[in-house]
Amino acid sequence: MLTRDDRTVEDCVELAAQIAPLRLRHVGFKDVGVPPAVLQALVARLRADGATIWMEVVSETAAACLASARVARDLGVDRLLGGTQVAEVTALLAGTRTQYLPFPGQPSGHPTRLGGTPALVEAHCRAFVDAGCEGADLLAHRATDADPLDLVRAARRGLGSRYLLVAGNVDSAERIDAIARAGADGFTIGSAAFAGRYSPRKGSLLSQLADVVADCARVSRALAA
Repeated sequence: MLTRDDRTVEDCVELAAQIAPLRLRHVGFKDVGVPPAVLQALVARLRADGATIWMEVVSETAAACLASARVARDLGVDRLLGGTQVAEVTALLAGTRTQYLPFPGQPSGHPTRLGGTPALVEAHCRAFVDAGCEGADLLAHRATDADPLDLVRAARRGLGSRYLLVAGNVDSAERIDAIARAGADGFTIGSAAFAGRYSPRKGSLLSQLADVVADCARVSRALAA
């Protein structure tokens, strides 16, 4: 995610060009931080690079979340993450290329924190499947009321085969391994890479992301063994 502290970074288009040699298959951004014209340029750049494009909603009011969903629809992103207005957003996205993965649990604030029990997360995920959503965007490591991995397992039970993305505070190979073993299909990373927390002994964003990619490959091999 071309984001830091839950905001799209102002030089996101330039950074997209910088990381292009990594040939990342999935790249995303938030709905806040830069104006729509910059997001349009970013989407064009990522589309040219062949990436699947993700946008995550972090707006706090229902009206703002729906406005962000309209932005995602108009930009033509592949997957929209976040928000809790499931019926309204799925109606807005009907007939478009954009798939929806809402927040389960009780998200609040900015940066977003996640309230709610595993039972609530599982129930929400089952409801998302019934509503035709592509999956769920789980803020597991921003949980305030439950163990993060318990939430991942609960979401996996609720979603069945639908896509489970874990967002927020994924900042180490150990954490990638743990959420994958608990049932996550993918995760987002932004601030940890920009701040150099993922690989503290390396200085560039390119090096940080290269290590993330290498660790993902290692975890995939271990799970397949």
